[in-house]
Amino acid sequence: MFDDVSSAAMHVALTGLAQRQRVIANNIANVETPNFHAGRVQFESALQGAVSSTDSTSEIGAVTPDTAESLEPTRLDGNNVNIDHETLSNIDTNLRYQLVLRALDAKYANLRTVIRG
Repeated sequence: MFDDVSSAAMHVALTGLAQRQRVIANNIANVETPNFHAGRVQFESALQGAVSSTDSTSEIGAVTPDTAESLEPTRLDGNNVNIDHETLSNIDTNLRYQLVLRALDAKYANLRTVIRG
């Protein structure tokens, strides 16, 4: 019942967004650390490709978030964390996370309605 494509995609999205939130928090915590390079989490394109190319939840479930080092230019101290970018990315990630949670909640609400009759 919970192994459909949309449930699998939402699970991967929540996992990726949660990882992105942790990486953003780490970036912000190290904004003054010399030679620290910000991390970036990518999973959306892989998830989109898996959803559009298959009806199989196993392929969607195999999508994992990829954390890579940012290639943005560094400051004189070797750090490349941009607090403005991190703040906006944090807001965007939180809004996306809330959106997926609401979609998942609506899916479960529909199931509850069907079960109750």
